[in-house]
Parts: sequence; structure tokens; C-alpha cells
Amino acid sequence: MHTNSYFSGKVKLIIAEKNIAGRRIAELLADSNVHEERVGNAPAYHFFRAGEEYVVVPLRGHILDVDFPKQYSPWIGTDLRKLVFSDIEYVKREKNIISALIKYAKDADEIIFATDYDREGESIALEALQCAHEANPAIKTKRVVFSAITKQDIEEAFKKPTKLDFNLANSANARRETDLIWGAVLTRFLSIVSGQLGKEFLSAGRVQSPVLALIVDREKEILAFKPKPYWEVEAIFEKDGKRFNAIHKEGRFWEKEKAIEVLKSKEPMGLVARVIVSEKVIKRPLPFNTTSFLKAASSIGISAPQAMNIAEELYQLGYISYPRTDNEAYPATIGLKKIVEKLSLKKEFSEYCNEILKRKILPSSGKATKDHPPIHPVDLPKTQLSGNHAKIYELISRHFLATLGEDALAEFINAEILVGKEPFVATGKRYLKLGWKKIYPYSSTEEIILPSLKEGSLVKLIEMKIHEKETKPKPRYSQGALIKLMADLGLGTKSTRHEIIQKLYARGYIKGNKAIIPNKIAFATVDALEKQESAIIKPDMTAQIEKEMDEIAIGKKEKDEVVEESRRMLEKALEDLLDKKQEIGEALREALMADRKQFQCTRAGCEGALLLRNSKNGKRFLGCTNYPECRITYPLPQKGKIEPLEKKCTICQKPMIKVTSRNFRYEMCIDPNCPSKSSWKAKSETPKDNERESK
Repeated sequence: MHTNSYFSGKVKLIIAEKNIAGRRIAELLADSNVHEERVGNAPAYHFFRAGEEYVVVPLRGHILDVDFPKQYSPWIGTDLRKLVFSDIEYVKREKNIISALIKYAKDADEIIFATDYDREGESIALEALQCAHEANPAIKTKRVVFSAITKQDIEEAFKKPTKLDFNLANSANARRETDLIWGAVLTRFLSIVSGQLGKEFLSAGRVQSPVLALIVDREKEILAFKPKPYWEVEAIFEKDGKRFNAIHKEGRFWEKEKAIEVLKSKEPMGLVARVIVSEKVIKRPLPFNTTSFLKAASSIGISAPQAMNIAEELYQLGYISYPRTDNEAYPATIGLKKIVEKLSLKKEFSEYCNEILKRKILPSSGKATKDHPPIHPVDLPKTQLSGNHAKIYELISRHFLATLGEDALAEFINAEILVGKEPFVATGKRYLKLGWKKIYPYSSTEEIILPSLKEGSLVKLIEMKIHEKETKPKPRYSQGALIKLMADLGLGTKSTRHEIIQKLYARGYIKGNKAIIPNKIAFATVDALEKQESAIIKPDMTAQIEKEMDEIAIGKKEKDEVVEESRRMLEKALEDLLDKKQEIGEALREALMADRKQFQCTRAGCEGALLLRNSKNGKRFLGCTNYPECRITYPLPQKGKIEPLEKKCTICQKPMIKVTSRNFRYEMCIDPNCPSKSSWKAKSETPKDNERESK
């Protein structure tokens, strides 16, 4: 591919959603070389096909932004009631790309939209059409639909073009407008009443706030949970030189004395009173939809936003199918055998693939929808993948193969053993057939092998012992579990749920990778709104709006009708908030103050706390709450969120802090004169925030 000025006249203009996808589509369709040209900083790809000239202009997602008129820009002084019913403007954002689009549209006789086929992709295509119409109102339009960027899929899509789906586009635009209005109004309200303006504003949103409430409410359950002690009695037996354990049939003893009573038995042997052997079929998994994929990625340590970003890249490179789908059933046209044949070329998959190819391929199947097929591999990577890209590709490939495999079969053994009159139960498990589990290491294949036990036989008792335990609260949400709950409650869509979680991380409301932990501001925000019984943190209203957006997508409702209805819902919620703004503001300010108290003052004898402060010129520093009596201060990094760590510097014993942003993360001692230079940096695991829920 090389760069030159190649445009010569009438062309067919193809619009792709991203640069990687645009370049690949051009390469797959071209009869010969593809020539790259740049218009400003925007690339375009020229090629010939069947004697006709084409040019692909890749976008960068949305090229128009939703915004309010300029008079609503000031946060202070803007009437939030008026903001609820403000006009919405679509403003040109990607000006270089728009210039390239207009340049080629002027002389093109046809524009072909090859953006992702979903609501967002249709909205992006509509934006491109609006810009193209500025230069060429008479341009003809076509829409091509595909679920994978492979030679076969792209060729078939261009043979059977369709039309833009304006219902899908309007559904996406209704979401963008609604999220802008709700996000701006709620964010401004919380930030103004709390006095938290500038870079540290308090973010809120139509979907974001109910999701934050779910996280905080689970944390409240955990904090309020009172563990209850219980005791288990374990027996260790031996048969034919093999030891195995059994648990008393009572399970949990809530009174320690009763557990101790069991130990009084002096019997040296156990009598096998009953043996029950059963078999259980462990069904292969259903094909990946977006929710189950993100949950699986989260379980192997890859955050939902990161997993989706990687999946999108793999899709654009032509390695996997489109990663946004609700489908759990492979369509008949997918060509399962060809995909298995390709995967069989990978050494680690070859044996399993060959087993599949020897029999008729009958995949597992769940809920069938009319959108894209389930997420699956479509080709082997042309270059070696590494890091999380390799992990995600392997997860998708192994899951795909698992859905084509055979069910696993396990044998379970329950043996009841009497020690005197006390019954114990030994449980065994072994696989009679591994089936799909052979290719899917993310699912446990652990076995518990018991010696041969027959009813009426004796086993030697080695020892009995008591284990003291206590009940545990429900676990914190993982990202995967939270996405599943959001789906169950109708919060967000398959395309936006990971972005909502990403936003909560980016705004500093939550932390933690494996388990999500809310901070004090999250608690204060939710508490303040819950005390006033605000509807904005309840899932019902948000789910209702989501349902109406679905109705736009199928042509049952109009965009403006749904947006207007959501404005009226917000108007009522805002009036309730304004009635209680003093109480809400006080609660938030109190929590913000508590959150800013970082450490006990380091000056000997001082009982003050080091507080995150701002100097007159806006610089951040740590200063003592006992100022002016105590004038101790420490400078701070000026970028990133500051969090105290529960550890001290190993050299000077001063407190340590963690500094995080979207682009970096490091730990450091607060004393700039400390000789340890104790800091480390790593690429942030929180992807860039793209969701437009707040202004």
C-alpha cells in the first residue's frame, strides 16, 4: 500500500466505522493494489474492482457530537429546569474526516455504508450521510451488512446490499440525546449543591446512577453483615492404604457443645452404611453473546471495558465475528466446519478439532435473535498475538470449540459412614467423559477419588477434628457479575454496559479489579439520593426508557416522542431533588471532607489530619487540619486521583499514596525528600472514558 493522489473522477464511496476496518475492507475488495491518500490527517483508500473505482473513507466512530446551545455552557447560573427541555445540537467533531468525506462525496455517484450493523453503527452511518448530502444531495445510497470482516463475508455483503435502517439510527440517537440531558442535569445538580466543581465534579447519569446504587447497596449489605459462628466435624478414614475425608451429615453445628459431643465416640472403625452412585451430564456451554463473553473475560482477569476494546480490534482485523450481540444460536449459514478446519491448524487445537470433524457437527444452542451471530473465531491471526489480545482470542476460540463438543459425563459417589451412631458423608467425583472440558481449561476438571467402598464394609478411622467457621456475606460484584445483573434489570445495552462500569472507574467512584469496591463519595451520593427516595437511582425508570428505545428500533415509537417522555421523567425527578437540595448538599459536602482526609498528621504531638488542599494558584498539596497552629505541608502530583495507601514508606516511614489517571498509575512516598524514591509506574488498566453520560 502506498500514498499518492489517485482520485480521478466518478467513484463509489464506501464509509467504514474505523481505520483498521476501512483498510481491511479495501484490501479484501480490491482487484489489485490499494492506494492510500490523506486528506489533511484523514486517510482514504482507493482501489479498482471490476473496472470501477472505489474509495473507502474510514471514520473514527461518531463524527458529530450531541451538545447544548452555547448559552447553556455555564454551570453556575444556568436554570436546570430549562436545561431539561433545551434544544439538542449535532456539532461537527471530526473535522478532518468530515472534510475528506465531503471531498469525495462531491463527485461520487454512490455512497455505500459499511459501518458496524447495530444501532450505533447505523447512527454513525446517518451522520456520514448528512455530511455527504451537504456536498451531493443526489448521491445514491446503499447499506452492506456483515458480521465478520473476511473475504467471504465482505464479498457476500456487497453482492446483497440493503438500505439504511433509520429506526436503528433513531434509537441510538434517542439514547445519545437522553443520556446527554440526564447526565448534564444530574451532574450539574450534584456538583453545584456539593460545591464540587472543576475537574473534580460529581458525575451522575441515567444508567450510571442506578448501577452505582447497586454497587453501594451490596457494600452496605457486606458491612452490615454479622457473621454467625458454626462448627463442622471432619473424619479422616483409610481404606486399602488410601486416606479420604468425610463431613458429619449434620453439616453445620450451630452449638459447639454438640460438635464436641460427636468427638466422644471411641469407635476405631467406620461402617459403610450406604453408597449411592449417580451420573450427571455436564452440558457444554452456550455460544457467547456479549454478556456471557464479558463475564468470562472478567473471570480470567481482563476487565470488561478492556475485553470489549480488544474484541473490537480482533473483529476489525478479521479474526473474530462482531462482538456486540444477544444471539446464542449459530445460524445455519455460518460454516462451522470451515472454521474448525482453520482452527485445527493450531497445534493446541488440532487433536480436539479432528475429533469434531469426524462426526456430524451439532452445536449447543440458546436464545436465537435476529442480530449478529454469537461471538466466534473466523480466521487464524496473520501475526502472533500477545498479552491480553492472545488471551481473548484463545478464550473465544476455545469457547467456540466447546460449544461444538460433546457433553461431559461425571460420576458422583455419596457414601454414608457410621462411627458409632454418628453419620459422616464422603463425596467422590470422577469424569467418565471429559467431552468439551478437554478444550476448555477455564472450567474445572478437578476430581475427588474415593477408594472402593461397599455397603457393610469397614474403614479405619484415623482421626476426627472440629473446624470452627463463620458465615460469610454475599461477595462484592465482579465486573462480569455486575454486567449480568445490569442485563437482568434492563440497565444499559450489550454495547454500553461495559462503558458504564468504565465511567464509574474513571470518575473515581469505584476501585478494585476482581471485586468492585465503592469509595466514600459513592456512598454519600447514593445515601443522599436514597434518603430522599430519588427515582434516579432506581432501575425501574431507566429500564422503562430502555424498553422504549427498543420500540424505536422496531418502528413502534418515534425518537422525539421517547426523548420528550424521558425529559418529563427527569423534570419530576429534578423537582424532587431541588426540594431537598440543602440536605443533599450537606451530606455530600460532609462525605467529600471525609474523603479528603488522607492521613494522621506526621508532626509529633499533632492530632490533626493531613487534608488534600488547593493553593491560591490551584496547586494541590497535603496540609494539616490544625493550620495555622501546624504548618506542615507536602506537595502532591498535579495530575491524577490521589488515594491513601494502608502502608508506609520502608525508608522514612511516612505515608504512601497511589496516583491514578486514565493514562498512568504509580505509588509514592508523600515526602519529596525521602531517599527511597519509592514509586512505580504502569500503564493504566482503566481504558479511556468514551461514554457521553455527562457534559
